[in-house]
Amino acid sequence: MPYLVSKLAIALISPLGTALVLALLGLGLTRWARRIGTLLAFLALAWLWLWSTPAASEWLEQRTEAAFPPQRVEEVPFAPAIVVLGGGVVPPTEANRYPDLNQASDRVWHAARLFRAGKASLIFLSGGSDPEISAMSEAKAMRALLVDLGVPPARIVLEERSRNTRENAEFTAPLLRDYRVQRVLLVTSALHMHRAVAEFERAGVQVIPAPTDHSQRTVGGARLWVPDTGALDTASRTMKELVGRALVTR
Repeated sequence: MPYLVSKLAIALISPLGTALVLALLGLGLTRWARRIGTLLAFLALAWLWLWSTPAASEWLEQRTEAAFPPQRVEEVPFAPAIVVLGGGVVPPTEANRYPDLNQASDRVWHAARLFRAGKASLIFLSGGSDPEISAMSEAKAMRALLVDLGVPPARIVLEERSRNTRENAEFTAPLLRDYRVQRVLLVTSALHMHRAVAEFERAGVQVIPAPTDHSQRTVGGARLWVPDTGALDTASRTMKELVGRALVTR
């Protein structure tokens, strides 16, 4: 139930969810306060249009991840282990025999690059499963990809229970202690890094950020102000991170 509640809360704070709430309030008020209801409906449309534009959504995304710029592999310090957070791979299903890679799958590739560069000797993969999608955990799906990328299976440790960032930290920290690992290279998307670092430090883990999956400008000129579903998704993911950051650091 807490997992479903968190998903509902994330949906409501997204630009689309906020716009729908404002629109419903506006419709409900038109019978008693027509001007206020009309204003709320207008605000709902304006809010939805703004965050549907690449100009607004990409600006917010880039500002949010600015504290964790791209690094060359040779610039990354050494650590006993790498921790890779789930979110970039969808485990295989009956209809699809192979893991499905999404836009955050850079995390797995970046971890393989760091390992091959000798930056750490162990890789911890953190990600549970959603029974409604697949019986396989995301950690196992990431392991399959890492092995294909040349990482020895014996160098990989799985954490298969977590469903969110807080659980990533809570369930991975005891595994790290079992291996006498105190300091890690934390691999996740730059947008997600601030919240991930805060959760792992709260769990008692010393963190060296190793960000990846940095945003890029997708369009230019007048198209920056043309509504786009991809821009709306970007804004939703960024607002989720900003709210999560505020909650974890309060």
